[in-house]
Amino acid sequence: MPRGLTAERVRQDVDVVSRAGLDLDTFLEEAVTSLKRAVPWVAACLATHDPSTHLLTSARKYGFLRDANSHDHEFGLLEYGTVEPTAFTELAQAPVPAAGVHLLTEGEVERSGRMSRFMMPHFGFGDEARVVFREGPQAWGAMALFRSSDEQPFGAAEVDLLATLSPLFARGVRTGMLARLADVPEGRAALGPAVLVVDSDDEIVQMSMGAEERLAGLVSGSAAADPFSPVSALVGAARRFARGETTVPPRCRVRTPAGQWLVLHAAPLSGAGERAGEVVVTIEEARPPEIVALVVAAFDLTPRERDVTQLVLQGVDTKEIAATLHLSSYTVQDHLKAIFAKADVRSRRELIARIYFDQYVPRMGSELSPGGWFA
Repeated sequence: MPRGLTAERVRQDVDVVSRAGLDLDTFLEEAVTSLKRAVPWVAACLATHDPSTHLLTSARKYGFLRDANSHDHEFGLLEYGTVEPTAFTELAQAPVPAAGVHLLTEGEVERSGRMSRFMMPHFGFGDEARVVFREGPQAWGAMALFRSSDEQPFGAAEVDLLATLSPLFARGVRTGMLARLADVPEGRAALGPAVLVVDSDDEIVQMSMGAEERLAGLVSGSAAADPFSPVSALVGAARRFARGETTVPPRCRVRTPAGQWLVLHAAPLSGAGERAGEVVVTIEEARPPEIVALVVAAFDLTPRERDVTQLVLQGVDTKEIAATLHLSSYTVQDHLKAIFAKADVRSRRELIARIYFDQYVPRMGSELSPGGWFA
């Protein structure tokens, strides 16, 4: 159980680092290390999610998991291919964004398929506490903390503390995601879309040229999980879609360590015999419309500021914005000042470039590659 003073200091620490403008890796490492003072853990895994689909976009491991044998592919298939009350997709919509498996199962942790089939046999964990990084209706990531079977399970006070940290971690993740502008080297040929085919045994059986490079580009830092993790999550979700348990083919937007936006999507293939159960995964550079809403949400704009931003992106001048939104020109200017401050820019031109992360704007007018995107 965390002592009151220690818990409050941890809350303050996480609050401070979430506002410090740190890059994603630095923020997550500092925050989870601070948290350990109030909620001890033997291992931790922190993930980022697409806030629209709640699918995994990256993962980082700490403590025992950093040096343990990787089972990331198996985890992604299980986590997103099955459902239980403590699944990240369920916690993202639950009234309380945190839960402890031991508490929820009244000590019968084997009732959790994830614990009995994965965590216990592979790592010997006796309990897991989870929290989704939620700010308003959007979930930007999640964290799982673990204790070994010979340690005290996570208590109610510890899970309550995790719940209070949820919006702080959400803020740190969304701002950390924006901390680096895209690095698009001059003269580099566009990779184009990459395609993977995964069979019914969840093994890659076919891969297009450039796919390995796309996967390698998802890795960030020494704490990063297997770059195949987001793909595994998509395959698991595609299995649910094939069974009719969900209605939309899974997809997610991923930002690479180099700052480039990719969109990943998966769909089950129809076939008979040996080809039955195959899933095709496509990885390609995201088009501006696919990321603008996510980026604007990451700036934490108010609804009215989002309306103004949308019109700015359409090239509408201040007078027209005022008329469209039934505001005075002075009010529009006030909104623009607030938007510029949140986006850390000084002009409309910089705002547009910031939203597109300089990934697209410098290449507007370039020739198109065979993949249909800027060469």
